[in-house]
Amino acid sequence: MDDDLLPFLLKPENLARIEGDAVLIGDRRRYPFAREFVRCETVDEVAEAIRAMVTQGSGPWVAAAHAMILAARRAERESGSDEDILIRLRAARDTLVATRPTNTAMARRLDDLLAAVRSGLESGIPATTTIPGWIRTTIGEIYTNYRLRARFGADMISDGDGVLTNCFGEAAVVMAAAMAVRDGKDIVFYTPETRPYLQGARLTAPSLREVGVPVKLITDNMPAAVMDRGLIQVFMTASDLITLDGHVVNKIGTYQSAVVAHRHGIPFFPFAWGRDDRARSRDDIVVEERDPAEVRTVVGHPTTTDDIDAFYPTFDITPPELVAGVITVSGVLSPYDLHRHRRF
Repeated sequence: MDDDLLPFLLKPENLARIEGDAVLIGDRRRYPFAREFVRCETVDEVAEAIRAMVTQGSGPWVAAAHAMILAARRAERESGSDEDILIRLRAARDTLVATRPTNTAMARRLDDLLAAVRSGLESGIPATTTIPGWIRTTIGEIYTNYRLRARFGADMISDGDGVLTNCFGEAAVVMAAAMAVRDGKDIVFYTPETRPYLQGARLTAPSLREVGVPVKLITDNMPAAVMDRGLIQVFMTASDLITLDGHVVNKIGTYQSAVVAHRHGIPFFPFAWGRDDRARSRDDIVVEERDPAEVRTVVGHPTTTDDIDAFYPTFDITPPELVAGVITVSGVLSPYDLHRHRRF
């Protein structure tokens, strides 16, 4: 693993880990002003931490997978049969998946974990043995795939480019930026602050700076003006989900920047999380809506009075005609060709 390409936030052990009888989850709400962890002793506490935005991006599924260790330990203490253990783990899976209805990565990962547990039980291997091994293997595979995607992403960035991103691009975006700099390219990343939790300001900007990438912080209403000034040559983001027909689901604000980028002839390259056969088209997307009260705050500080109504869809959907290419483990693919590829 290329540790020099990963900032503190994105090192696997700082996403989530087991210590004793608890899951420790890196608390991104406090970053960059403090490097702290939230301690969770039950599946319900992990689920609440995910709902409370303690972690985002790849963090929720990693935290959820570690929560399954807690569930397995309890199930083995209280249950007498393999089938009952599986029933309990399925219930834990459902509790955790409900915290992230739009990004389907957690559901897919936990389904794979349960399949591994079932196979292990059939061979006489306890769930508490299978799950930690599955986590280590899967995280290793995912970070290998991050590096593959990042290499393709870095190749989409040219010397002298200004690169606009949105929210927190997670490992692939940060690694792509770091690789581009290590390739000798003179680049600047522009990151909007990302209200109301300020992931761009608190997570993206410090992470890019930590790995040596020049970065400029802008407010959420600046991307169009920055593009109009000719400061942006590439728009590059993560994605929470990409459908088989090429619709890109990502943090709210992505769609409006994609529209303006298209107007200015700036290519938009989202990174794919992986193929999900259940998300064939826009009709299969469930867009999470969070408590509107969160819009009346910025990282918990009120910006208006409680009697003002608000609206908070967490994600938006960018249609394929605004996407220049999807960055995948197989290369940069047309959004119209994704359905032809078994892996992306």
